[in-house]
Amino acid sequence: MNAEDEEGFREFVALRWTSLLRTAYLLVGDHGHAEDLVQSALVRTHRRWSGLENRDQPERYVRKVLVNLASSHWRRRLHFRESPVADVPERTVADATAHSDLRDELWQALRSLPPRMRAVLVLRYFEDLSEAEIAAVLGCSTGTVKSQASRGLARLRAGLTDEATYTIRMTRGVSA
Repeated sequence: MNAEDEEGFREFVALRWTSLLRTAYLLVGDHGHAEDLVQSALVRTHRRWSGLENRDQPERYVRKVLVNLASSHWRRRLHFRESPVADVPERTVADATAHSDLRDELWQALRSLPPRMRAVLVLRYFEDLSEAEIAAVLGCSTGTVKSQASRGLARLRAGLTDEATYTIRMTRGVSA
């Protein structure tokens, strides 16, 4: 890789690290694993940086690598299930806010979705990609993206309490 490409890659990482980390976290639900996922995706991207077809949009390639690595993670987890050895203690902070409770409930509902459905929702509603962009990242049709988004939202709504659904609607300015 020449010096100009190296500098371009460093700038890309500096500008997009936070966004990539957020996407990875939303895909796998664990901060440590999300950082590892982003590092692995960036290592793979660095190797191909000089030869990327669409040099003005490298984030599309990195997102595709992130989703593929996350899918591999999900497949491995199907074969290896962790079993807790003790109950997790209840929260000890008495003044936990409703916002953090809502966030926890939303994360739980998001984690319960199948990997592809979760990836579609993360890329659509957190990364604000178009249906066509998501289809390109996931290697599927826009119809699949639309159906997975619709079904995923329905499953999220069904999995959330009425109070959480109301709070989300009010936060987004949607009437009931």
